[in-house]
Amino acid sequence: MISRHDVEAAWSLIRPHVRRTPALELATGTFGLSAPLALKLESLQVSGSFKGRGAFHKLLLSKPPAAGVIAASGGNHGAAVAYAARALGYRAEIFVPTIAAPTKVARLKRYGAVVTQVGAVYAEARAESEKRAAETGALVVHAYEDPEVFAGAGSVALEFAEQMPFDTLLVAVGGGGLVAGCAAAVGDKVKIVAVETHGTPTLHEALRAGQPVEVEISGIAADALGASRIGAPNFEIARKLVAASVLVADEAVRSAQRALWEELRVIAEPSGATGLAALLSGAYRPEPGERVATLVCGANTEPGSVV
Repeated sequence: MISRHDVEAAWSLIRPHVRRTPALELATGTFGLSAPLALKLESLQVSGSFKGRGAFHKLLLSKPPAAGVIAASGGNHGAAVAYAARALGYRAEIFVPTIAAPTKVARLKRYGAVVTQVGAVYAEARAESEKRAAETGALVVHAYEDPEVFAGAGSVALEFAEQMPFDTLLVAVGGGGLVAGCAAAVGDKVKIVAVETHGTPTLHEALRAGQPVEVEISGIAADALGASRIGAPNFEIARKLVAASVLVADEAVRSAQRALWEELRVIAEPSGATGLAALLSGAYRPEPGERVATLVCGANTEPGSVV
């Protein structure tokens, strides 16, 4: 398990390469909520999501070979790896499943990555990327199961806690890297609540089974939260430090996306609005006086899909 110390070290290393994203303190009544809400716009991070933090940490700690780096992704991790690789002078090859949003594939190419679309879901793209890495010798940058990657991701929680106080942090979960990093960073001080859609319940099902299990992936957030199985090291952290796990419907996520636009003029992809969806739908109900926070963790989507 990584610790807060590991996340602090990661944050120190990546600071010159990533953005300090805004945090908003929203008054009671915003979004129709009966309590204040702290919101961090990690959607404004380099490459459009929190993933930039983990990608930079991995590449800065490593010494990629001439073959460069290789990653599999639903889109956001790939964009982050491609962005970091370009910034640091490395070649990047990214494998994405066929469900990856066109806007995410286009961004990968703009960042100079060689892109291969293969497989119906992330797990299939990952298998192909690992075959390719074995052939080329490229450094594999795993989307969520690498402690160096999720230590970098967890720096968002340290930064958020520095910007404003909160008792509870709602975190969207796919493969579990973000929630593991955030839990390691602040889970001993605040309540961590994992939020997933009904179509992407990897952590929820693992907690119920007592171990990582395979799940069927579907729905609105499948391209970003669509890991078929929670990462093993991530699960070990989550079962110790995550206080609760809730599920939200696709319709609640879409409503949260619209609410972010209508209230704040903020564009969020489905995964980026998942934490807010838990509050708006009542999947998570704060106690009186509980100071709740959540992340808008990504914005890599077509604006027209929200507006």
